[in-house]
Formats: sequence, C-alpha cells, structure tokens
Amino acid sequence: MLEAEHTAERSSFVPIYGRRRVGKSELILRFLKGRPGIYFLGKQAQAGLQIREFLEEAAVVLGEPLLATFPAESWKAALEAVVSRWSGPGKLVLCLDEFQWTVEKSPELPSVLQELWDLKWRTSRRVMLILCGSYVGFMEREVLGKKSPLFGRRTAQILLRPFGYREAALFHPGYSIIDRARAYFVCGGIPLYLRCFSPRRSIEANVAAALLTEFAPLHREPDFLLREELREVESYYAILLAMASGARTSGAIAEFTGINDRSLQYYFKQLLELGYIARRYPLTGKAPVARHVRYDLEDPLLRFWFRFVYPNFSYIAQMGPARAMADRIRPGLDAYFGLCFERMCREALPALYAQEGVSTAYEIGEYWDRDVQIDVVGLRDDGFTDLGECRWGPAPSPAALEEELDARVARFPNQRGASIGRRIFVRERPPSRVDAPGWHDLEDLYAEPAATRAAKKKRRSRRPK
Repeated sequence: MLEAEHTAERSSFVPIYGRRRVGKSELILRFLKGRPGIYFLGKQAQAGLQIREFLEEAAVVLGEPLLATFPAESWKAALEAVVSRWSGPGKLVLCLDEFQWTVEKSPELPSVLQELWDLKWRTSRRVMLILCGSYVGFMEREVLGKKSPLFGRRTAQILLRPFGYREAALFHPGYSIIDRARAYFVCGGIPLYLRCFSPRRSIEANVAAALLTEFAPLHREPDFLLREELREVESYYAILLAMASGARTSGAIAEFTGINDRSLQYYFKQLLELGYIARRYPLTGKAPVARHVRYDLEDPLLRFWFRFVYPNFSYIAQMGPARAMADRIRPGLDAYFGLCFERMCREALPALYAQEGVSTAYEIGEYWDRDVQIDVVGLRDDGFTDLGECRWGPAPSPAALEEELDARVARFPNQRGASIGRRIFVRERPPSRVDAPGWHDLEDLYAEPAATRAAKKKRRSRRPK
C-alpha cells in the first residue's frame, strides 16, 4: 500500500498507527530504503530542540548543509524550508514518527500540517506525508477524528495490528504445532517478543530465559511500556493484575483494587486507547447492554506477565528462574493456556469459514450469563449460529464433551431462531472423531488455506527447471 501511495500521481498523506512494538517504525524504515525520505522520531523534548534535529536530518538526506543552521523558530518555517529544497525526481517522504510526543510540545503542529497540505502540498505531487503514532486513541482523535484539523485529508491509512497466530508461527518453523501455539499464547503476534524465543530451547526454558531472568529483554518490558505512556502507574498495575487474576467486570476489578468505579472508567479509557485492554459483550445478535460488559487484557505478554511474573518478582529474585518456573508458574500453565486457546479458536473461526466456503457476513465472539459460558459464538447472516466448546487439556470422553456442548447450546438465547451448528476445538483430535464434522484440532487451525496452497503451487511451477 505504501508503494502504491508513493507512485500515485498526487501527493499522499498516510497515517500509520497501532500499539507499541507492533512494527510500525520497522515497516516505515524498510519502505524508506532506497527512497528519498526524512524520518524524524518525536521525543519528549522541547519544541525548539526537535525542530533543530529535524532540520539537521533533512540537511543530510537532501545534501543541503545550510538547512542544519536554518534559523527556523517554528515547524511551519522548518517544513516549508525543507520541502522547498526538494527538486525531485518523485516524491519526498516526510515521516513524523511518535507523532503524539511531537504534538505534546507543539500543539499547533496538526494545524500547521493542515495549512501546508491544503495550500501547497496536496496539489504539488511532490510530497508523501506519513504520521505515525503508538497511542491509538490520540491518532484516532487528533489525526483521523472529525475535530482534527487533518480530518478528511488522508489518502490512505494503516492500523497496523499484531501478527495472527499463523503468521507468528513462521518465527519458529522448527517448533511442533503445540509449541507454536504456546509461544503465541505468551508472546502474541509482536515480532520483537517472538524473536526472544530461541528455537534451541523448550517453551518453558524460553519463558525462564526471556521473562524470568533479571537481565532478560522481556523481564520488565510491561513496566517500560506502561511508564512510557501513563502516569500513576501503580493504579494501572493494580487494574491489570486484577484482570490477569480473573476479574473481568468493573465491580470485580473495583473490589480487587479498591479503586472507585468513576476513577476506574478513566483508567479503562487510557488502557483502551493504548490497545492493551478491550471491552467484550455477550454475542447474541441483539444490541449489547452496558451492564453486561466485561474487560479483557488484550495483550498476551501483559496478560502472562501480570499473571505469572509480576506477582512473583520477590520469589524469582530469591529463588531464581528455574525454581520459580517449577514452583510458581508450571502448575498453572495448562489452565492458563486453556484460556488462551479459547481466544485462538475465536481467531481461527474466520479461516475455517473460508475453508468451508461460507461467504456470508458474520460476527464472532463468546456468550455468557449467570448460568452458562459458551467459548465461541459465530453469528452468521445466512441464518446459522455456530456455538463452540474449547478444551486444551485432557478432555472427558468425546461423547461426554458433545453432551456438555449440547447442554450449553440449550441455554443459548437463540432469539432469531437460527440453525445451530456445533463445534468442538481440542488440542489433539481423539481417534474416534478423526473424520467427525464439527471437530477441530490444532492441525486444522494451522492448516494453510486452500488459496495459499494454490498460490505456492503456482509459484513453484513457474520456477525454471
């Protein structure tokens, strides 16, 4: 998409946003290779210092030494000076990364960019402007939102998301399918975290080496993430610890933390805007009811860290990573992975639909009430609803598992009268259900889509013999 924007017969304006560590800067830097572009990383520094650094970078990129000493006292003067010295060919890429930090010290910058875009850059065909930020709420509000001076001016946008479980598995091609899933349960789809897991170690050994060792790269990663973006981190720690311990409603979280509901809503808002937590409602096809809301810790590493690492800091420091793994973490891993497996199954359902030729629109979620929990709900527009049970650990007999799902199905409020499909997700399919419809195991979830297999076969056939 960035290639297409760069070659388009017009100027381009592309906001790129997404949670921290997802790979936004890496994407931009790879795109800039071999292209004329000025990459500026915003900082928590005074505006004058940032403007001067921007000009110094531009002087190097454009081969214009005088820009480094250009007497610009504002972003408008600096940007005009830089773009006026670009003579082509093609577009000059202007990338302002960590845009939220630059705007914090220069609140006028969005209006300055609006003026330059409207009056000069838009019709010049000479500029590609990229604004990149990790604070999702800020980017949606101050760059993409209706009240932003920049509203309606973007020519494209990228909300960069973490890799899915299939893409994450490509980081560890030598792992078994079960270990690929376990790695995903801990690291999620964040490239930096996945790279910390060595193919030469088991999953438990990787956890000990990358998360439990004092000097390891991920040992204090969540602490760094939160302190970079938030104030009063102690309150956020209490909330995330409550959620990792199983509290999902505002009432349960308030009871766990001692924080009143009004203050909780403020903290929730900040964590939602960072993409670290998400709101969930039971999926029935009806409009959600506010009192039914649950909050989920969306980031896998934060979820694992607050469940196992943060509560055991003292024990890890005293007893060491190996003992902490044996005594404090391993006993709870399978139950924890079971909850992660439920999320993976919901993530996998669209791919299963594609393989089965389901072409209608759908929603995917879960359902709960006082009496029943249904792990997977697929609400389809073709008059079908799929209800699924997930079992990571040892399961009862296949027949007992089917009876258990039937009991849950009977309690689902099927108010639209949909035909109910039953799905059972397990780590490994029992021999008696190898060909049974509606049964899925990890082999099914990680199977390549037919379109991908066909594309690979086509590419192989084109190779010279």
